[in-house]
Amino acid sequence: MDGLDAFLLARIQFAANITFHILFPTISISLGWVLLYFKLRFVKSQDQFWMDAYQFWVKIFALTFALGVVSGITMSFQFGTNWPGYMQKVGNIAGPLLAYEVLTAFFLEATMLGVMLFARERVSETMHTVATLLVAGGTTLSAFWILALNSWMQTPAGFEMINGQAHVTSWFEVIFNPSFPYRLVHMLLASGLTVAFLVAGVSAYRWLRNDRGAEVMAGLKTGIYMAAMLIPLQIIAGDLHGLNTLEHQPAKLAAMEGIWKTEKGVPAVLFALPDEKAKANRYEIAIPKLASLYLTHSMDGEVKGLDQFEGKHPPVAPVFWAFRIMVGVGLLMLAVSWASVLQLAPWKKDPARTLTVWHARVLVAMTFAGWIALVAGWYVTEIGRQPWLVTGVLTAADAASKVPAPRIALTLSLYLALYAVLLASYVSVVFYLARHKKHADKPFGDDDNTAGDTEKELNVVNYPEKEGASHA
Repeated sequence: MDGLDAFLLARIQFAANITFHILFPTISISLGWVLLYFKLRFVKSQDQFWMDAYQFWVKIFALTFALGVVSGITMSFQFGTNWPGYMQKVGNIAGPLLAYEVLTAFFLEATMLGVMLFARERVSETMHTVATLLVAGGTTLSAFWILALNSWMQTPAGFEMINGQAHVTSWFEVIFNPSFPYRLVHMLLASGLTVAFLVAGVSAYRWLRNDRGAEVMAGLKTGIYMAAMLIPLQIIAGDLHGLNTLEHQPAKLAAMEGIWKTEKGVPAVLFALPDEKAKANRYEIAIPKLASLYLTHSMDGEVKGLDQFEGKHPPVAPVFWAFRIMVGVGLLMLAVSWASVLQLAPWKKDPARTLTVWHARVLVAMTFAGWIALVAGWYVTEIGRQPWLVTGVLTAADAASKVPAPRIALTLSLYLALYAVLLASYVSVVFYLARHKKHADKPFGDDDNTAGDTEKELNVVNYPEKEGASHA
């Protein structure tokens, strides 16, 4: 890293911090609502397996929440250490939005989380359910404020510059800036898909270990059905978001699509190696006129190329490939979730038997697929905004500090090492909890009538231990 300049190192450091941080709020946002679903099903039916599912996943929620908090604090420090020009120029907007997030969302979810974790025996069932609702709502409200700020940085509105500083003229326009609705919906759906595959993958992991009780099947079905419903919505939201990007951030869109020259009848590039020096795509595989069709709804529609933004467009290759990774993982999610619905369809009498070992292994492999798509999409968003930190207002270079490169390189190395350890620890703890979950249900093969009735609720039929082991 010694050969890199301070500006590039600062960008890499912030990218490393935000990449690690975003993994955890993405889970906590939607996992809170899944916990509420489990709790409401328990309250309505009084079936213990729903509470077992709740108690298992609330531990993962607490772990996720903790990592999200500490990584978020570390990231916020960098506004002062590496990017002092950011707060100096747009702090009148960024500061209040960050404060609103803390005051209206973080305090709410942090307080109610204690009730969720430790007070179920000390408060009424209704109060405990309300606490779960408030935590879920708090995580979503937190996403609202953070995405309002990020969207404003992408498509700033509702402000004026006075003596080199941004001042608000309309908070409504600041918050509900042109890209905010699309970005918020896209992010919330991405969070839902991340959690859906996490729940399905961990449940499939337990299923492969011959843990096939009602609680496991409840989690498995919840994750699979949730994914199958959300992925078509995400495709629609992504298309609308792309059209919004075409209107307000055409340079980013051109980099995403690998469009170098402004022209009509633009092809959709499926594969290429973007060459910045030659300003062309090498080894291009494309479908003629398709990009113009889905971007302008006309086969001969004109799309601006990177030639219109000389010196003011993002690096093409990272944005180009990140976009394709995001789309590719999304299509894989579509195929896996719908195939899984067919395997665990409600009309099948014994879904615990119809699920095949290879399909369960695919679900396990997809456990953290949401993270891959999320990070790729976030790179499209953040790298695609370059060279701007706030589009048209502040470049990243103008906001950077004068901290010497060796100091940034040292802290970056420490961050990367720590984050690698924490990420590996998080994943290992999740699967450790899955391996060592103690169930309230009787062992398989037991003739307990209550356990049998519980499993019938989910179309799960008890079968002898030896026969069950042959499926694992």
